Amino acid sequence: MPALVHRADARGIRTLTLDSPKNRNALSRDLMEQLHSALAEAAGSEDVRAVVLSHTGNTFCAGADLTDPTSTPEALVRLLRTIVELPKPVIARVDGHARGGGLGLIGACDIAVGSVASRFAFGEVRLGVAPAVISLTLLPRLDPRAAARYYLTGEVFDVAEAHRIGLLSDVHAEVDTLLEGVTGALRRCAPQALAEAKRLVTAEVLAAFDRDADSLVALSSRLFASDEAREGMTAFLERRDPPWAR
Repeated sequence: MPALVHRADARGIRTLTLDSPKNRNALSRDLMEQLHSALAEAAGSEDVRAVVLSHTGNTFCAGADLTDPTSTPEALVRLLRTIVELPKPVIARVDGHARGGGLGLIGACDIAVGSVASRFAFGEVRLGVAPAVISLTLLPRLDPRAAARYYLTGEVFDVAEAHRIGLLSDVHAEVDTLLEGVTGALRRCAPQALAEAKRLVTAEVLAAFDRDADSLVALSSRLFASDEAREGMTAFLERRDPPWAR
């Protein structure tokens, strides 16, 4: 199996880089399994103070891998919960575009910094499905009015809007300038205190997992198996409009 997630360490910061250019870092089963394993390893290492989730190419994550039938909503729930529960801060470094499940990854991270080149969209409704599982990490964090607009329309929005609605913590022309400030601050914090502080700020998100994960997995599975979704995904892969697009 090719390596789809690369690891690098620097002064207590472990960077996990998504590197699946063939599908724009989409959430295939293999990528999710490798990322989950890398996160578990980081969680158990006393040398790791924080984790940075980064990417190659101009796409942070394109969302669900529509060409991989083995990629399941249960696997995505497991991955997102692993990020939220990790006893160390996780920072999303977004220097490119994100769609669907990629926004769920950003929402799972404790801090998210983005470059001005980034663009975002919940495109599920245009494919015949809904942003179900990723709601676990996003709805507790996003401005409710903004979530309603972008969930329902599938519109693309820019980095300034992502910051305004709570998807990103901060933005900059040079994302690594922001990242250096955040990681530098984290290096000054005590590990036990970081873990307990993270428990405080993730409590509401974890409550959403406990309450809603099973029903959202069922919803996602039902929608992906529908005739409407099959037509929407086929149209997307064939680069044409689905019949409902006017």
